[in-house]
Amino acid sequence: MGRLRPGRAGVLLLAAIYFFVPMGASIWFSIDDYHGGITFNAYTKLLGAPGFLDALYLSLELAAATVVVLLLILVPALLAARLGSPRLRPVIEVMCSLPLVVPVVALTTGIVGVLRWGPEYFANSPFFQTFVAIQNPDFPAVLLIAYVLMALPFAYRALDGGLRGVDVVTLVEAARNCGASYPRAVFSVVLPNLRSALLSASVLTVALVLGEFTTASILGFQPFSVWINSYGKTDGQMSVAVSMISLLVVWVVLLLMSVVGNRGRKAARS
Repeated sequence: MGRLRPGRAGVLLLAAIYFFVPMGASIWFSIDDYHGGITFNAYTKLLGAPGFLDALYLSLELAAATVVVLLLILVPALLAARLGSPRLRPVIEVMCSLPLVVPVVALTTGIVGVLRWGPEYFANSPFFQTFVAIQNPDFPAVLLIAYVLMALPFAYRALDGGLRGVDVVTLVEAARNCGASYPRAVFSVVLPNLRSALLSASVLTVALVLGEFTTASILGFQPFSVWINSYGKTDGQMSVAVSMISLLVVWVVLLLMSVVGNRGRKAARS
């Protein structure tokens, strides 16, 4: 391995100072007992707080469901556009980019309006139970719908970038010439070549869902981001401890996803 150039080393050093010095100061503040000693009371109280695990599980469930729904929507649509209808690619791009134009607060306000109007309008129809079911606090499907819309542009860009580096048409035609059906060609040939793009889209989606606060707070649900905001207001050390725990949780989840993706890539190569 070559030596690191001074210019690059300086940039990395400045980046490390920018990221790790505030984090280190925050950690020290959260464990300082104001008498020259160290205490972890803020963290032990937080981990044992009521609702901690429930909020964390809810956020992880929403993140996993959002990833699955996004991939089930985007992957077939993008592959169909590449293989059979190239003229639809600009249309799909515009549709997937539209959520970037709508502010999150405006999107949430629209959802609130629909949730208020729907039960009254469909009170005597089977759709009334649908409006009730999607607001179940154990798993609020309305949050899932909102997160899919929010993550759509980012997941699309990741998948589209991966597809641009793969000649999908040639791969499918080669698999078809070897006797494979279209579904088998896609699952056996195309998707393994999109592993990095799929992982990137999943990581971006999970990061967005775990950190999203506005929509869940306005709609009155309590995933992990809302829970840490409400519970972390008790005192200063608790607030910093909440921030550190949330940052650690996001890092661990994203790291596990990267490790699993890298192992799958190595297994596919071997």
